[in-house]
Parts: sequence; structure tokens; C-alpha cells
Amino acid sequence: MSSALMGVVDSGVGGLSIYEEIVRLLPQGNLLYLADQTHVPYGPRSLEQIREFSVKITRFLVKQGIKIIVIACNTMSAASLYYLRKQFPDIFFVGMEPALKPSIEKTRSGSIGVIATQATFQGKPYENLIKKYAHNVEVIHQPCPGLVEQVEAGKVNTPEIRFLLQQYLQPMIEKKIDQLVLGCTHYLFLKPVIKEIVGDKISLIDPALPVARQAVSVLNQYRNEKGLTGSAEGDKHLFFTSGNRETFTGQIIRYLPLMKDKHFQVRGFEWEGGSIIDK
Repeated sequence: MSSALMGVVDSGVGGLSIYEEIVRLLPQGNLLYLADQTHVPYGPRSLEQIREFSVKITRFLVKQGIKIIVIACNTMSAASLYYLRKQFPDIFFVGMEPALKPSIEKTRSGSIGVIATQATFQGKPYENLIKKYAHNVEVIHQPCPGLVEQVEAGKVNTPEIRFLLQQYLQPMIEKKIDQLVLGCTHYLFLKPVIKEIVGDKISLIDPALPVARQAVSVLNQYRNEKGLTGSAEGDKHLFFTSGNRETFTGQIIRYLPLMKDKHFQVRGFEWEGGSIIDK
């Protein structure tokens, strides 16, 4: 995988929603995905601990030859993006942030909702977004504990997930929001159920394709700067997990069905002291 220039990172399977769009844009690209499933979910953790995980993950990816890191995790981006860019100036980072700008531009009611993890709402990027864009618009923030765990368990359309979503979304519906920002990549796998609950009058703001386009743009920029001519070839996909490899393989096939027709390999990594080691 020495030819893989781009890696996609998440605490678990959520980032596969971003990975899918990148694969569609780069059908012949060699790509790497890392899921830190030992520590999922990141949302309840402190920003300092998430930042520590992020630094170690970045060092591991750099050793794999990765030059562009897509942080396909709103929580990890909120805690670490600014810090990582300072600590690793030679690495290109593409981060995630709740899509407040497009939702505010589209709102007609003047009220929008954002669902995300608590850590995302506590991060500096989200604070900056509110200061920059949330003028004369009501922004309703809703942390959603429990959703990430349900998606990791494959429970995307169960009575439990419907109960949780109803609890989180009903107050927003009553506030007459007309835009709902999905501020966690795990939530993208819940779109059908969310849509059933909120109805057709509320638009869901999905960041997957815009983030994938930005990642491909950064990749092309890097290749041009380094004089790497021609298209990326190989269509190989390497996945790392700090969890159970067999379980993660099943999750890849479930959440990323286009992998059924592609060559991919799943490997493990372990947390050992101050660093990550390849199993």
C-alpha cells in the first residue's frame, strides 16, 4: 500500500459514509481506512484525550506513507484538527464540521437543528461556526448519546434507535426547524429513519459528498505539487481496526456494499503505551 496517499480516519464505522463517496470519485484509487474501535465512541471523552488519540493515529498513518488524512469524524475534528495541522505541517488534513453555513443559507423558518456528539459541540471549530454564521437564526443543538453505539452494533432500524431519535428530534420539530444538520458521520446511516420521523418539510444536511470532493481536490493538489502525473491506479483498499477484525469485515460489507466487488484487506492495530503498533 505504499502508493496509498490518502487515509480516512474515524472512531468506528461512521467514516465509511465518507469513504464511500471518495471511492465513487476515485474508482481506481488506493486508499486506507482506520477505525479506532477500541475507543469508540469518542463523543463522551474529553477533548484532551481525543487529541491524544489523534496524534498517535496520525503518527501511525505517517509511518504507512499517508500524506493526506481525512478526519471523517466530527468529534475528532472538533478536538484535534487545529492542533494536528500545527503538529504535522507536512501533512494535509481534511476535517469535518457541522454544515451550519449551507443550512443557514437554506432556512426559511429561521430555525435549524444540529445533532452531534457532546464533544463536537464543545470544540473550538463549532464555536467559531456559530460566531461566524449564526446571526439572526435560531440554532438548536442536540447531543445524541447512544446513537453511535447503536450504529456500531448494526442497529440502524430498530425500536431502540427509533425511540432515541424520537426523543432527540421531537423538540426540534416542535421548534419548527426546516433544516437538520447531521453532525456525526455515524448518523448518516440513520438517514432513512430520521427522514421518517422529521417528515418532508425538514431537509437533512448530509456532509459526505462535499467532504469527499474536498479530499479529492486536496489529493489532486498534492499530486500536482509533487509532479505525480497520470491517474491513481490500483483500486486497493486497506482497512485497519483496533477492534475485532472479523466483526469489522462484516461491518465494511454491510455499510460499504461497493466493497463486495473490490479487493480489500483488513488488518488490526493495538494501542501499546505511547504509540500504536501494527498487529
